Amino acid sequence: MSPRRYPLAVGGLERGLARVAGIDVDLRTFLAHVHGLAALLPEGRHAINLCEDRYRFLVAFCAVALRGQVNLLPPSRAIAVVADVQRRYAETWCVGDSALDPAPPGYFRLPATLPQAQGPMPWLEENRCVAIGFTSGSTGAPAPNPKTWGSLQTSTAQNLQALQDLWGRTLPEVVATVPPQHMYGLEMSVLLPLLGPARMHAGKPFFPDDVAQALAQASAPRLLVTTPVHLRVLVESGVRLPPLAGIVTATAPLPQDLAIAAEQRFGIEVREVFGSTETCIFARRRTAHEAAWDLLPGVRLEPQPDGTRVHAPHLPLPVTLADLVELLPGERFVLRGRRADLLEIAGKRASLGDLTRRLLAVAGVQDGVVVQLAPEPGHPVGRIAALVVAPGCEESRILQALRAEMDPVFLPRPLRKVAQLPRNETGKLPRDAVLALLQG
Repeated sequence: MSPRRYPLAVGGLERGLARVAGIDVDLRTFLAHVHGLAALLPEGRHAINLCEDRYRFLVAFCAVALRGQVNLLPPSRAIAVVADVQRRYAETWCVGDSALDPAPPGYFRLPATLPQAQGPMPWLEENRCVAIGFTSGSTGAPAPNPKTWGSLQTSTAQNLQALQDLWGRTLPEVVATVPPQHMYGLEMSVLLPLLGPARMHAGKPFFPDDVAQALAQASAPRLLVTTPVHLRVLVESGVRLPPLAGIVTATAPLPQDLAIAAEQRFGIEVREVFGSTETCIFARRRTAHEAAWDLLPGVRLEPQPDGTRVHAPHLPLPVTLADLVELLPGERFVLRGRRADLLEIAGKRASLGDLTRRLLAVAGVQDGVVVQLAPEPGHPVGRIAALVVAPGCEESRILQALRAEMDPVFLPRPLRKVAQLPRNETGKLPRDAVLALLQG
């Protein structure tokens, strides 16, 4: 039996697909851009997509797929990270939309005006690998995760079921603060407009005023796709946002107090989604009101001694995550941490996640993280250490506050103050960057 085929995009040719610098781009124009760019792209097997403009990322992503090549989506655009991905994959070139200095080998910069060429709607086989996403490296080296066109079609349909009640029948416009190279950013801000009833805002606003301006340019209903780190800054900035259909957040646990504050501040629902680069999104919850997660249709979890096995319609094979869960009735579950986060020192137990929450609760602490270092020679377990952002707050006072909250064996030593944590564009903390600051 021949593999099933899916179109490159859905909807009529006149439907609005994206807003680029205030100009609406319909599906017809987008397809012309894809065909035009595909004719210019270099030969090869893999293309590292470094585009920052979300629409140009989408055009390049689809043009690469149309050429039968695979998009590589690195966890960051840092020179060393890009070079590492290039070393790992044969016949790899890079595509981007800005002047890079230094530019990676085989760098192809998109022309200022995207070329256009007429062509039919492309159809891709369901088993065609169109992208390889990489984990963030927060627990070690970034790991590759291939994605087929069929799996992305199915996961996007699931995401629509999880979110569509936020905006109803009207076409929403998605404004995102997360990069399209991240799997969450790809799912919510690129594939949702391409394969579902939504429209893309091409920008990647960062500061609160930029977010407000991008949302003001968008048409209602507006959907903001962001992270807990960005959401906290928005709430604390006092910036005024235009009316929203909802806010979606992921990439790190969303504290319930922040979810409540955001819902009260902006007058809408904040919906947290749960997933990973390995699995894509597979659960949702309204964090301001509940701790349990609702599984998306067709998803099943199977607890394992070292994590949780995820079964889903868009996964060709089950995927085991390090997260520990407690299953509840009604296709729901509660997270119980990660096996790797669990600590046992001198017969006492704790978790890195709980220790970090206690650190963040100390008055004057703006940001922080607790980690366990590798064991030193002759020692069975590694020391507990922490990075903290706390202007005007002495390290000794922070440690004094922690002594009242945790057993002495878990007190972080060293506890090092820094101006800011080395968070990446999605708010995650690559472990190697954290260790570098601790050792610096």
